[in-house]
Amino acid sequence: MAKRLLEQKQRIDQERLYGPREALELLKELEGAKFDESVEVHVNLNVDPRRADQMVRGTLMLPNGTGKVRRVAVFAEGENAREAEEAGADIVGSEDLAARVQNENFLDFDVAVATPDQMRVVGRLGQILGPRGLMPNPKSGTVTPNVARAVEDIKKGKIEYRVDRYGIIHGIIGKKSFDLDSLVQNYFAMRDELQRVRPAPVKGRYFKSIVVTTTMGPSIKVDPAVERE
Repeated sequence: MAKRLLEQKQRIDQERLYGPREALELLKELEGAKFDESVEVHVNLNVDPRRADQMVRGTLMLPNGTGKVRRVAVFAEGENAREAEEAGADIVGSEDLAARVQNENFLDFDVAVATPDQMRVVGRLGQILGPRGLMPNPKSGTVTPNVARAVEDIKKGKIEYRVDRYGIIHGIIGKKSFDLDSLVQNYFAMRDELQRVRPAPVKGRYFKSIVVTTTMGPSIKVDPAVERE
């Protein structure tokens, strides 16, 4: 793998800013791993995450999904539980599910959704779910009375984004097997969304740098000034 990575890097001009389409096309051409790698975007924003008015966080429905099958756990009871199951939730429960998480360290899911009344149950799991990014949150749409809609959106490719302590957003915009147009559309959907939620206090250049990469591949610098191709 090290030899292949070196060969891949030799095809990339590290001093150049590529257009988004050109960068993604080059990523697809590079010989990579034997599995279908995810295509990632890492955006360095000119924000200070320590300030509440510069926290960049939200959800985004990618037009072409992520290509990743996501397991969804839903904390709900009664009719809400039935609707979640019909919508395709992988795990549904309440006190019983919380007990599995707490006592058996059961974490075989990628996203957790809860109805508002279930937060009394989920709240006890904060120390387990929180550090893993699995804690339901109203801002990300994972605490909602409409759990069926939430499950459907997640299954279709709805993603959550959140700036880390270094001011960087990390996101997956598809698989290497996606056609080029689909990856380009997803890239600009993410870029447009980040531009839409630009914090008002931020002055000057907002996008400091953007790179695209694959799970096992090298990164390619993208021109952050390109808004559309």
